Amino acid sequence: MKPGSFIAGLLTGAVVGGVIALLYAPKSGKETREDLKQKLEEYGKKVENIKAKASQKSKQVREDLAGKIEDLAKEIDNLSKAV
Repeated sequence: MKPGSFIAGLLTGAVVGGVIALLYAPKSGKETREDLKQKLEEYGKKVENIKAKASQKSKQVREDLAGKIEDLAKEIDNLSKAV
């Protein structure tokens, strides 16, 4: 299982569970809709935060990999000159 699909499933389950809990809560329709709107906004912010962190981590991994490839290319060049 990919970590991204697990997180997506976890978030989806949390949203669905939250919606169901709000719909069955003993509140008026207006209060429930307001609560639902607030929760969806909170989850939206959390998803954006997770996306930003994933993007940042992806950028960091690409930069690290590019540096290692550059070092490897230099090492190969040095070894080929030595031979």
